[in-house]
Amino acid sequence: MSASPRLALVAGESSGDLLAGHLLAALRARWPVLTSVGIGGAQMVAQDFDAWWPMEKLAVRGYLEVLPRLPELLRIRRQLGDRLMAGRPDLFIGVDAPDFNFDLEARLRSAGIKTLHFVSPSFWAWRPEKLVKLKAAADHVLCLFPFEPALLAQAGIAATYVGHPLASVIPMQPDRAAARRALGLPPDGTVVALLLGSRAAEIEHLASRFFQAAALIQQARPATQFIVPAVPHLLGRVQALARASGLGAALHVLPGQSHAALAACDVTLIASGTATLEAALFKRPMVIAYAMPRLSYALMRRKRQLPWVGLPNVLCAPRQWLQRPAGMSAQKAADRPGAPFVVPELIQDAATPQALARAVLDWLAAPEKMAALQARFAALHDELRRDTARLATDAIQTLLAR
Repeated sequence: MSASPRLALVAGESSGDLLAGHLLAALRARWPVLTSVGIGGAQMVAQDFDAWWPMEKLAVRGYLEVLPRLPELLRIRRQLGDRLMAGRPDLFIGVDAPDFNFDLEARLRSAGIKTLHFVSPSFWAWRPEKLVKLKAAADHVLCLFPFEPALLAQAGIAATYVGHPLASVIPMQPDRAAARRALGLPPDGTVVALLLGSRAAEIEHLASRFFQAAALIQQARPATQFIVPAVPHLLGRVQALARASGLGAALHVLPGQSHAALAACDVTLIASGTATLEAALFKRPMVIAYAMPRLSYALMRRKRQLPWVGLPNVLCAPRQWLQRPAGMSAQKAADRPGAPFVVPELIQDAATPQALARAVLDWLAAPEKMAALQARFAALHDELRRDTARLATDAIQTLLAR
């Protein structure tokens, strides 16, 4: 390895771009003149990353939704692999996006290029067969959650717990008043953040439900203000839907600024995904929702192993709930009675505007319950807060030296 590592990375969505951006900042602190290329977004580009393709090319979720894009995705992966095989970086880092990255990592690894996967796939939640592909793809895995390395070790996969970088970025005590001033919101009164997701399909399936729920909340609590952070490539679409919602001046669409929105709000109605963990680290009560085409949901539901989809519920669950009992099918494990939920989840047909509004209003009517949840989220924050930059960089340096 040279004194200035040559790295290649792929991140396929906003959460991966954020994680990779933090990682690149730490790596550049240790190796100031390292080079990095591949597929990524604005956070990575801010760290002098050379994005050969924008990450939006990979931002698709679901079984059926990917089909129209599959030829393009396969072509990009093949072309990227060809360029990396020719250039032979010192290390390839796949940031999440397992369906794109695993095959690419396996190809590079078989050619003698070292590979690292950042963010263990949620094999403990659904699609346990991903472990087989991960074992073939990655020389090492960086894990965000403390229980993952032991589970990976059982499958013969080397891994390091590095904590979650967001736990170091998000303050233990968010400043709600400062966030409201920055966003031009009144210091008092109720503010609800609507986080619709970062993919076009999520906007399609959730925006109308969220805005209708907001109208119902406004009927019950007329002074409520709503803030909607939107990722840049979907800002125009979200603004158009907001104008058509009839909420008028009570609804504020923000260009990005999801962290400011979470800091400013009292409660968030939020699409399932990494943003739910961010909301937990901001100590905000939430209602998690998700919806997708029916066939995609049916296919995905058959692969799940846990009763929850939201990370806050998974991470706050007793550890025994993360292990499937011997002899129990994945679907039976997911449908076990008595699963503890710290925040409500309304998925697919359950995510009606009426149910979403009712769940948000229930939080607003229960300040003692909100305070107890905030204390639980503070404990989770402390558990996830590690020196992620140093731990990840140390693991990468060790791998590069092998």
